[in-house]
Amino acid sequence: MANITAAMVKELRDLTGVGMMDAKKALVEVEGKMEEAIDLLREKGMAKAAKKNDRIAAEGLSAVYVEGNTAAIVEINSETDFVAKNEMFQNLVKHVAKEVADHQPADLAAALEIKTEKGTIGSEILEATTVIGEKISFRRFAVLAKDDQSAFGAYLHMGGRIGVLTVLEGTTDEETAKDVAMHVAAINPRYITKEEVPASELEHEKAVLTEQALNEGKPANIVDKMVQGRMHKFLAEICLVDQPFVKDPDLTVEKYLAAKNATVKSFVRFEVGEGIEKREDNFVDEVMSQVNK
Repeated sequence: MANITAAMVKELRDLTGVGMMDAKKALVEVEGKMEEAIDLLREKGMAKAAKKNDRIAAEGLSAVYVEGNTAAIVEINSETDFVAKNEMFQNLVKHVAKEVADHQPADLAAALEIKTEKGTIGSEILEATTVIGEKISFRRFAVLAKDDQSAFGAYLHMGGRIGVLTVLEGTTDEETAKDVAMHVAAINPRYITKEEVPASELEHEKAVLTEQALNEGKPANIVDKMVQGRMHKFLAEICLVDQPFVKDPDLTVEKYLAAKNATVKSFVRFEVGEGIEKREDNFVDEVMSQVNK
């Protein structure tokens, strides 16, 4: 039987990121051969990673990558917010954003198949799941394009908890485009202009506001005017160009951009974990369950 030293266990842990006992067991099983131990842990690790698919990954980071007239924004999720501080995870998110911008995949399935120096985006995410010890998932992405007379604006809030990518036409000023991206991060508009709001959504909101006015006991001839005023306020709340600009509330975003001869062509806003139902765990029970394994 090979003599398994503490230094060997530490070296294997450093190379693979596994726990001390897992490293020692692997070395014992392959009689101290480091390369075989790495292979064994990767095999077991990959299988273990696949079993993490039922876990909820609602934390993580977004990232933006801009290259010339193409830009990509991605969101990659983890199970806990601690992982967002992990350098390996941060580098993975940035790497994926660059690969998506470079290859411009049609959908998420195609994005996962993008070839990389280490294999594919999918295999790199699976490897990160193994090493970090949490489910890592590539949730979504968007690729935007512009021409030479337009500008990209990129903004990451809280290191990537919220990521925004904007495209402005009529200007090449990236700082202006970034200012609009910051506004989008803060105010979270749903549309650029009121013309984009679906008729069904307008009709629904109008019906709700009409019922509200009637329930307030207002006469019928007043209700219409009240609803018109409230609809105007509603549209100003959800449409980017009608919102008070976050850096100068005396101006709407539209007026701020008009002074620069610019307009908004498109924007994408990713808030990490939005729409994902997060599991509520008892932290003490979670820790004790790991200790008792």
